[in-house]
Amino acid sequence: MKRARIIYNPTSGRELFRRHLPEVLEKLETAGYETSCHATTCEGDAKKAAAHAVERGFDIIIAAGGDGTLNEVVAGMSPYEKRPKLGVVPMGTTNDFARAIRVPRKIDEAIDIIVKGDTIPVDVGLIDDDRYFINIAAGGRITELTYEVPSKMKTLLGQLAYYLKGIEMIPSIKATTMRIEYDDEVFEGEAMMFLCGLTNSVGGFEKIAPDASINDGLFTMMILKKCTIADFVRIASLALRGEHLNDPNVIYQKASVVKVTSTIDEENIHINLDGEYGGDAPVTFTNLKRHIEVFVPIDDIRDLDRVE
Repeated sequence: MKRARIIYNPTSGRELFRRHLPEVLEKLETAGYETSCHATTCEGDAKKAAAHAVERGFDIIIAAGGDGTLNEVVAGMSPYEKRPKLGVVPMGTTNDFARAIRVPRKIDEAIDIIVKGDTIPVDVGLIDDDRYFINIAAGGRITELTYEVPSKMKTLLGQLAYYLKGIEMIPSIKATTMRIEYDDEVFEGEAMMFLCGLTNSVGGFEKIAPDASINDGLFTMMILKKCTIADFVRIASLALRGEHLNDPNVIYQKASVVKVTSTIDEENIHINLDGEYGGDAPVTFTNLKRHIEVFVPIDDIRDLDRVE
């Protein structure tokens, strides 16, 4: 019998997963998985639990929670040479990675995908030598909103909490002086933000990086140059429709390695990793091509994400 380890955030999704845990365990056991659980208790706990599950030789790890929980599970798994397959049960506010791989929010449907057993390999982002991300790394004042929104506000308002925080932050948005090296090219100057994405879902929107592939070995990188607040709002509106890529204020490129540094000593560039604060520049992002096998609804996956 194969073994499954569920790592879940008991506070995500208004504690919905905890209430459905008996049915989840029954479904996995019926499918032939000896299953056990770990409820996270603090920041970093999911990472430790995932590493422990790898060391104990579990066949699959199931991450049930938001993008932050998933990030920690991936970070716990990624350093090992032999890694279990990964299942995702999206229980957070945005669930960008689950959205990109077409895993639905309903718990029973997400578990059914794991039971069915279809997987594809996905890329993982490595930051320097010791941190990881599965969806997006970003920098610039506006990218800080995802980890500045209080957890209680996200629980009460869901995605609306981010919109309200974004509106609140608009007057304080300013450009940051930075140097970004991406493969053989360099941007040096003032920028409102940069995104370094592994999937096509950014903040719940699927047209900001429309041609991002989850397993092509490349980051989809976007830099928004310094502009007025009016231009920023205009470009943000275009991005929601996927009409921003040819704007002169936007650099949009593919790259396998991206290095970000601040060119002014007293100016910090805070890094957002999968929606959480991930330290400050300088940082180097390296794409680990097809690093983890993830359960997916294979018939729903986009053509550019399919692997022969």
